[in-house]
Amino acid sequence: MSDVAAIAQSLVSMQSASTQQALGTEMLRQNAEAERGVVAMLEQGAEQAKAVLPAGQGLQVDRTA
Repeated sequence: MSDVAAIAQSLVSMQSASTQQALGTEMLRQNAEAERGVVAMLEQGAEQAKAVLPAGQGLQVDRTA
């Protein structure tokens, strides 16, 4: 193989690796963003659940009922 072909093959290989790394980084970023969305949704649900119960409710069990 000539030197020119070897250099061209090396450049193509490096470009491919760079593209794969960029795609992997973007996928990790999107995954982290999605997880932040899930956490925010769960936190909002927990806050709404706290707002539903009146003060003192759920602290004592009525065993006579």
